Amino acid sequence: MDLHLREASQADIAFARSLYFETMRGMIEPLFGWDQRHQEESFAGWFNVQQASIIVADGRDVGWMQTRTSEREVFLGSLYVIPDMQGLGIGTQILRGLIAQAKLASKALTLAVMKNNPAIRLYERMGFRLTHEDEYKFYMRLAADAPGAPAADQAGFS
Repeated sequence: MDLHLREASQADIAFARSLYFETMRGMIEPLFGWDQRHQEESFAGWFNVQQASIIVADGRDVGWMQTRTSEREVFLGSLYVIPDMQGLGIGTQILRGLIAQAKLASKALTLAVMKNNPAIRLYERMGFRLTHEDEYKFYMRLAADAPGAPAADQAGFS
């Protein structure tokens, strides 16, 4: 599978919003109910097209991620893959590339994930460790010098 990232543009916002709602509704609704208007406003408040990348597999947009880089870390704010492409290693490959980039920059990679999100297993498998939690989320970190983080040439994406 030819997998790569491209910069997101204004034209990708509808795709990102739709995929977010499709993948997160099943996790959000049991905890908080689903208020579409509230979710639209929430998404508009945190989605940042300048921090987003579109995941492309064999020429097809199949997901997106959003990261924010600071002096000490890279924060993975979002990583979504369309449901019919989940389980094919796309998230793993994208995450490997992000880990390699963070490692090259000597930065930790951090994230927050809802406690009922099955992606937790992926993050644990990739070496992320729990730093703390709140009622609904786990906060995880992968140190820049963590063993097993892939080298840049093994990242598997461009």
